[in-house]
Amino acid sequence: MATSNHSSGAEFILAGLTQRPELQLPLFLLFLGIYVVTVVGNLGMIFLIALSSQLYSPVYYFLSHLSFIDLCYSSVITPKMLVNFVPEENIISFLECITQLYFFLIFVTAEGYLLTAMEYDHYVAICRPLLYNIVMSHRVCSIMMAVVYSLGFLGATVHTTRMSVLSFCRSHTVSHYFCDILPLLTLSCSSTHINEILLFIIGGVNTLATTLAVLISYAFIFSSILGIHSTEGQSKAFGTCSSHLLAVGIFFGSITFMYFKPPSSTTMEKEKVSSVFYITIIPVLNPLIYSLRNKDVKNALKKMTGGRQSS
Repeated sequence: MATSNHSSGAEFILAGLTQRPELQLPLFLLFLGIYVVTVVGNLGMIFLIALSSQLYSPVYYFLSHLSFIDLCYSSVITPKMLVNFVPEENIISFLECITQLYFFLIFVTAEGYLLTAMEYDHYVAICRPLLYNIVMSHRVCSIMMAVVYSLGFLGATVHTTRMSVLSFCRSHTVSHYFCDILPLLTLSCSSTHINEILLFIIGGVNTLATTLAVLISYAFIFSSILGIHSTEGQSKAFGTCSSHLLAVGIFFGSITFMYFKPPSSTTMEKEKVSSVFYITIIPVLNPLIYSLRNKDVKNALKKMTGGRQSS
């Protein structure tokens, strides 16, 4: 490979998820099945929310964007990961590698801020129910989503721009199943000090800001829930919040484990396992956590299915 990434012929080889031949086919079938369910589940949620008038509310507006983001960042990584299970060298050009990294960072960053926006929606619904329609107006929700995507684009642009000026001459094998920041930094023969600082600052701000916002919101939410006199009301509110808290915990937990360490202290085998959670597991779980347990979604699905059957 050329000693600089500026060469149009620069190429990398993705090492893949595992090098054990006996696991290639079972893992291929497993992740293919997960990806199919991810695509069907998230596309189904997007269309169901778009076509059901009873789901025209802020919470489902955010859910449709969550499904879109999950579908996108899973599609950026998973198809290429499936190719990794073919027993041949999985070559990817530098331009393709940087493009994959760019779109992955956009959607994974956007998801973190979207989960925070959804938590704010929960907070207003439980703690300020009389002001809900005013505070969570369509205009406010649109502005929040614009901010979510803008922060994703900003972070991804900073990281990939800085990555594009590095030279890669140590090796051409990426010890991962996709082009991620840390595996690429370990291959660079240029100084990666600025990249590591940017990763720590941007990643720290993204993670800490969203985590603190969620924790503060939950403090107010739980305080309000405990003030509900109805046991049934408390149970319903706790059920809704626990589902969201579970998704937030898995997402930010795996992200923190993956990125908040210097490259020299990372173990790529452990990081591959961690990355599987937020790349393949979370996108398939979110429709189940947020949607299939929701009575409104179930009723909308039954109504749409019944209408089609009767027609």
